[in-house]
Amino acid sequence: MPARALPSARLLLGCVLFVVLGAACSSESTPPSTGGPSAPALETEPFLDTLQARTFDFFWETTNASNGLTPDRWPDPPFSSVAAVGYALTAYPIGVERGYVSRAQARERTLTTLEFFWNAPQSDARSGVSGHWGFFYHFLDMDSGYRYQQVELSTIDTALFLMGALTAQQYFDGAHPDEQAIRAYADSLYRRVEWDRMQLPDGTISMGWKPSEGRFDYGYDGYNEAMLLYVLALGSPTHPVDASVWPAFTSTYEWTSFYGHAHVNFAPLFGHQYSHVWIDFRDIQDPYMREKGIDYFENSRRATLAQRQYAIDNPRDFVGYGENIWGLTASDGPGNTTVTVGGREREFKGYWARGAADGDIRDDGTIPPTAVGGSVPFAPDQTIEALKTMRTRYGDHLFGTYGFFDAFNPTYSLQERPPEGGKTTPQGWFDDEYLGIDQGPILAMIENHRTGRVWSLMRDNPYIVRGLCRADFTGGWIDGKCE
Repeated sequence: MPARALPSARLLLGCVLFVVLGAACSSESTPPSTGGPSAPALETEPFLDTLQARTFDFFWETTNASNGLTPDRWPDPPFSSVAAVGYALTAYPIGVERGYVSRAQARERTLTTLEFFWNAPQSDARSGVSGHWGFFYHFLDMDSGYRYQQVELSTIDTALFLMGALTAQQYFDGAHPDEQAIRAYADSLYRRVEWDRMQLPDGTISMGWKPSEGRFDYGYDGYNEAMLLYVLALGSPTHPVDASVWPAFTSTYEWTSFYGHAHVNFAPLFGHQYSHVWIDFRDIQDPYMREKGIDYFENSRRATLAQRQYAIDNPRDFVGYGENIWGLTASDGPGNTTVTVGGREREFKGYWARGAADGDIRDDGTIPPTAVGGSVPFAPDQTIEALKTMRTRYGDHLFGTYGFFDAFNPTYSLQERPPEGGKTTPQGWFDDEYLGIDQGPILAMIENHRTGRVWSLMRDNPYIVRGLCRADFTGGWIDGKCE
């Protein structure tokens, strides 16, 4: 197989696989224009092959090859998202192993990215810099890499970037000089971060800093995506936070039941996914989870299934919701507007952290495919069937060049375009953009389900291991690794 298959060759390969498995070639190589319940069923493995290939292409083809900066969104890339760069760095090893690009190509792109971030200027200046104290600004200019407008120095987005950098450090383990350089840059970028500057008096880690305001006095509390931030901050050999951060964080959890599933609640599913992209939480427990008798992987499984049950119940009577159309998380939406649809007044939102948990329902009928795509390992039967149903029912309104568009809303069936644009059809509203931070979990979590590739790499990273050990995780694969 060539190092980089052309799209047409990639689709031809998909056709061959479909024919071998007895499915219609056209159901995958040429997306139906409208889809519908009568569309042919998709065979699981070829569908996942195509979904991963197209989602990988988002990162490979839209990233600025001269500096490694990945756009926040496409095809209208206003700036680069530091977090999306982290997902891109995680995508490249997957691309090599699946034959989308050669190791040499991925190595070159990865080295370009890490070298650029290492050399990007850092200081307390308000402009003309990319970060400070080793942290990076949330958004960066796609070309210069400098702070975009007045965004904050972001602790969580820096952590997401570093997870990608450490994935690269683990994967590129060869003697080639460029692979040695990748490992050195990743190590230096991580060691440079002054995590201890961001620990607040209450023990939690601040969300960020601005030159005009200083350090934010509010931190990450309650169960959410910040688990990975705390693990990285605890694992640092140069500027670690105090070990008190983990109990300070877990003391703010809310354990309750939602649709019959008792778990630590957090409404948007991204909070149950992001840390799990890189850290294998199966069978390891911190003191909080030891007391509950489960692990964080099981917690995310319950959160995922609770959301599915919420959609089946459909208490707000949104169009399309059911056992295979479900999942709420942060995503694009039709826009902030209140309109009458089907004789009922509905309030819609633009970009919004949608979710469903006990006492916290944020739902306007918008479904982002990444909500189930990022949860595939937790409930593979239910999530993969949902992805396949979305693909067949809505066709190329929802599934395009780079896989799933960011979101759709079957309830918004008006002809006029909503404030945020997108496509309006008789089947509802469909976004026409892809978001990097939503593409990343789809690609990586499907890979974790199929091969465990990212998890296996990160189980051997000494910084991740040290962070988990300092948080007092025990059991499973981490037993015997803590000093």
